[in-house]
Amino acid sequence: MIRLLSATALLALLAACGDGQPFEFEDTAVTDGGGSNGGNDGDGDDGVDPGDGFGSSERLLPGTPDPEPDRSIVRFEPESEDAGGFVRRVALRSGRLEVDNLAFDGTEPYDPARRGPSTLNGFAVFQSANSVDDSATGSDIDQIDYRAIYGESRNTVRVAGERLPQTRFTIVRSADFRGYGFGGFLYERNGGVEIPETGQAAFRGDYAGLRVFDGIGGQELTTGDMEILVDFADFNASDGVRGTLSNRRAFYANGREIEVTTDGTRQTDLSDRAILDLPTARFVLSNAASTPNGEIIGTLTSSVLVDGRAEDYESGEYYGVLSGDLGRGGEVTGVLVMESDDPRFEGVTAQETGGFTAYRD
Repeated sequence: MIRLLSATALLALLAACGDGQPFEFEDTAVTDGGGSNGGNDGDGDDGVDPGDGFGSSERLLPGTPDPEPDRSIVRFEPESEDAGGFVRRVALRSGRLEVDNLAFDGTEPYDPARRGPSTLNGFAVFQSANSVDDSATGSDIDQIDYRAIYGESRNTVRVAGERLPQTRFTIVRSADFRGYGFGGFLYERNGGVEIPETGQAAFRGDYAGLRVFDGIGGQELTTGDMEILVDFADFNASDGVRGTLSNRRAFYANGREIEVTTDGTRQTDLSDRAILDLPTARFVLSNAASTPNGEIIGTLTSSVLVDGRAEDYESGEYYGVLSGDLGRGGEVTGVLVMESDDPRFEGVTAQETGGFTAYRD
């Protein structure tokens, strides 16, 4: 079963989700890489080249310009040919999620999901309105079915006099396109990060995602366990980063569980129908996976055995940001985006976009 919360627990979750403090990014302030939004109490400037570790800041997602380790950071999905990257601002208010820049998603904030789970692996799930009244005639205008996953840290930090979640993310996707369709994701760190020069750290936490398709409509939900390992001493150019997404499960939008194979061997059921593959996905180890500002970015892959031979299955990228005093604890939040050929359908590609928050407990 999906990890569901009771109605009381859901209200408590939403009440704790920074209600009234918009998670937003103004277009006028963005650049295509790196920086400070001036949100922290300190003015620190360590003189570090923002490109160090990546070789270039061009790999960073759009968002905060000129990032610094003691400042807040916001990143969002860039606009793409697949129609992703249109969400620039969301705000959680009174248990509802305001989402900007998506057409035909209603005129009011998204409510907790009605047709399907309203929580997923501990994160809140929201859904856009079914219909809107024509302002002149009162007739119904059908809307596009958007779902949004919202997650935030269990920790808070004071930034510019306001108490905010230390990290948070939002992902928005729709089932009503034959391609991946319009949507977007955002994630942020409030406050700064302190990165030690030696030692290693293991961060573990929860993951929840949305799957959409190119070739058919529909949307599925996913969960999993996230582990991220960081070596602060090496590589010399940047901290080494490893990660795994394991124990993956999938659900239809109505919450019914989908049969999956997770051991990396492609399987079929008794009627000889293909079963969805959700093997463990792993970060590709690279010597350019982090910046001195605490951001991480890189590629991830998974593979399956088909007729006894290993084949590449999923490929994509991970994006994230470290937060807090990593010498004593800290956390990491971010987003994974993966694509694969869905074995259940002919000529159909799936895109999974998921968010995670992991802690150094």
